Amino acid sequence: MTFSRIRSASLMVACLALLAACENATLDNEAMRVKGGREREVAPGDGSLLDLFRGPGDTVKVNRFLWTASLQVLDFLPVEAADPFTGVITTGFGTPPGGGQAYRATVLISDPALDARALNVALQSRSGPVDAATERAVEDAILNRARQLRIQAARF
Repeated sequence: MTFSRIRSASLMVACLALLAACENATLDNEAMRVKGGREREVAPGDGSLLDLFRGPGDTVKVNRFLWTASLQVLDFLPVEAADPFTGVITTGFGTPPGGGQAYRATVLISDPALDARALNVALQSRSGPVDAATERAVEDAILNRARQLRIQAARF
């Protein structure tokens, strides 16, 4: 019984000594500063907890209507990677309903505006890239669906 009390008391004294040693420690901001690369200045209260997981310069503001429309229009393709922070959706090969040829797509949304310049679709078949008219038709379908989603959102 006395051994456990002595052990508890010595552990408490060690913890108090450790805390007292930490009291005089100072934080060297220059030692923690990244010397190379791009650094983003964040105003106090501007960042969020998710900023800890993002690197500097790797985020793009993505239009939510274009993002949702891209996923809905290309829902027949299996999504391999979707990163809303960079605006890239990568799919695997899939056959469209009523079609006989398999396609895969890479979608890049590079701007927060609901604009054709913000959307870039690259389609590929198993035999290679598809013609520009097919890519343009898919982009038009995504843009039309995004406009429909925006109109629906304005009603609420």
